[in-house]
Amino acid sequence: MVGDFFVAVGDVLSSETTYSSGWRLAVALAFVAVGEWIAERAGTINISVEGSMLAGAFASAMGYDASGSVAVGLLIGAAAGLLVGAVQAHFSHNLTANQFVVGLTLNILVLGLASFLNSSLKPETATAHVFEVPGLVEIPLLGPALFGQPWPLYLLYPLIPLAWWLVYRTRWGLEVRAVGENPQAADVSSIDVNARRRQAIYVAGVTSGLGGGYLLLGQVGWFEDAIVGGQGFIAIAAVIFGGWTLRGAMLGCLLFGSANSFRLSLPAVGHPLNSELLSSLPFVLTICVMALFAHRTREPQSLARPFIRGLR
Repeated sequence: MVGDFFVAVGDVLSSETTYSSGWRLAVALAFVAVGEWIAERAGTINISVEGSMLAGAFASAMGYDASGSVAVGLLIGAAAGLLVGAVQAHFSHNLTANQFVVGLTLNILVLGLASFLNSSLKPETATAHVFEVPGLVEIPLLGPALFGQPWPLYLLYPLIPLAWWLVYRTRWGLEVRAVGENPQAADVSSIDVNARRRQAIYVAGVTSGLGGGYLLLGQVGWFEDAIVGGQGFIAIAAVIFGGWTLRGAMLGCLLFGSANSFRLSLPAVGHPLNSELLSSLPFVLTICVMALFAHRTREPQSLARPFIRGLR
């Protein structure tokens, strides 16, 4: 029994499909996690990234159906994610409503709207063409996974260093980190705390909408209500797993993407297991990660705490 398990693991690890599917699944999470990392460094947990991702996927489907262009679909998807983020930001950091309640409500609202509109409009979609980077795609195992994918995936490669530069090398990023750590001191320094928090959520909305667009046009190819399936929440868990660092968040996305790929690859290489057990693997891993790492890493000191001037 134990020997069969290790044989199955060896077959999965030696399969090129494992790395390719694992990276594709990780990329969908990484788009969301990049923006969520920025939002959480500003002191806000943007629960509505699940809704932003779903809105981005549906809006991308509508954009592609209307224009026939993947690029247009992705832009409209990013705009839809921004819209959801703007609603979250307004209620959480203008009206000081509970950000968790607002986020969960938005997720339910977007799911209902997307389900209704999809059944009525039935947009026609497709996947973007595969672009292979000459030379690099020939690297064994990892080459096709990293450099032989649908072209929207490559948007992630400049996005990660751009996010790092924005947070650590600009005045705006310094202020974002300040309002996440000590909003009272930031306020005394004439920083508009809630404005910076809203702006960080806007960024998270854009990247989440882009992630939803990539999921639709770069991976799945058609829209359905369950296309996101909790991946927004998994991206939040990846940020926590990564200790609120960008590098750690990306490693978390890779871990969760690999777990999902393992679930898909086992039957493909001839080792079928209980399908319900395999389907639950990414979510079980998410719960375990949250339990193990949520209290072992240093979060921004004012994470999830609303800021009202004059109150501590």
